[in-house]
Formats: sequence, C-alpha cells, structure tokens
Amino acid sequence: MGQSFLIDDMTLKTIINTAQLTQKDIILEIGPGIGTLTRELAKKAKRVIAIEKDGKMVEILKEILRDYDNIEIIKGNALKITNLPTTHYKLVSNIPYYLTSPIIRKFLEEKNKPGTIVLMVQKEVAQRICSKPPRMSLLAVATQFYAKPEIVSCVSKKCFWPIPKVDSAIIRISNIKNQKSKIFIERFFKIVRAGFLQPRKQLANNLSKALKKDKNKINLWLLKNNIDPKQRAETLSIENWINLTKN
Repeated sequence: MGQSFLIDDMTLKTIINTAQLTQKDIILEIGPGIGTLTRELAKKAKRVIAIEKDGKMVEILKEILRDYDNIEIIKGNALKITNLPTTHYKLVSNIPYYLTSPIIRKFLEEKNKPGTIVLMVQKEVAQRICSKPPRMSLLAVATQFYAKPEIVSCVSKKCFWPIPKVDSAIIRISNIKNQKSKIFIERFFKIVRAGFLQPRKQLANNLSKALKKDKNKINLWLLKNNIDPKQRAETLSIENWINLTKN
C-alpha cells in the first residue's frame, strides 16, 4: 500500500521528542504498519488510537501490541473516520506518502482539530508545505492558512524497510487555528484554487478564467489589494489571499 516501515531508532526518538508527549496526551496514529512507532507513543502518552486500513495488519498489530493496555487499534479508512477524539489530541504518524495532502487537509478542516500534527512525509513534499513566496504552492497555502508548518529533520531513505526511492522529512504543524467562518473558508479556497489553475500563468488570467469574471475587473480587484496582475500565484502570501477574500 505504498508504505515503508521505519527501522531507525534515532528517527523514532526525533518523532517522539518533536511531539512533546506527556502522560495526559491522546495520540491518533494513521498507518501504524508493524507498530514500531505505536509502541514508543504508548510508552509516553496516556492513550494511542491507531487507524489501520488493512484487516490482516490489524490482526498482526493486535498480537504484536497485546501487552499495551493503552493502545486501541481501529480498522478503517483515516480519510473517512468520523469518531475522532472529542478532547484535545495530537496526530503523530509515519503515513503512507500518497495520503499526505488529503490527511493534512482533512485534519486541518476538522471541527475538532488536533493540537499538534507531527508527520513523516516525503522530503520534497515537506519543502512544498513549508515554502514561502515566491515559491508557494497550493498545498503550502492550504496548510499555512490554518497553521504553522516547519521541517524538524530530514531522514535518509536508508532508515526504512523496504528502502523507498525518496528521502523523507519530519514536519511539525503547530499553532493550529479555527480559521474564520465556513463561508469565508469556502470563498478563500475558491479564489486560491482559481489562482493556481495554471501555476505558470499570470494571476489575472487564471482568476478571470476560473472565476468567469471580466479581466479588467480582475485587474482592478488585484490592484486594489496591492497585487500586480502579472504576478504568479506562487508569489502571493497568505495575507494576500486573505485580503483578496475580504475585498
């Protein structure tokens, strides 16, 4: 299922330290694999809820982790799960990399968001998430609208089995906020997606085409917000996008 298992002890310690675990913490883990990270989380936290999609892996995990009474293993799809913890929790996972964008988006948009997110992701994706103007991406805007992402450590592909084709990175997403109203959020992302319609094209052209608005009106709207219509979407800051949504 596209997942390699972490086998490096130092990297495990870095993930645990980054999560700043206490005996009061409830941890949500996605894709526990063979339970390597799960065990370490259970030693430090009050409770670990591990979500595994593969039914055979669930049975293996129950056997491997049978000595831990603070681990709950749930068979299910993390993208469809609705019974999230109702109190403060942290999301700490070495997730299957193809799930990175949808997982981040889902949990930042949840009503009860995690207090902190610590993930192992593909290094290149981590760099995109944490990028700044003039190299913003749609994923960077979608993440930074809600929170502050940072790369904690880069991890060699040799720290996994089987060895993947790419290097990885540990990222921490903190300062997670309940951002604006639902109507504002929907308008914000409609504008952002329009701006990134064709990332290499000028912003005014993308917005005019995607929003079906007269280009002269789009130009005036951008200039009103101190944005050059010839700029590309990747050069705009989160504040620029918020101002466009407001005005």
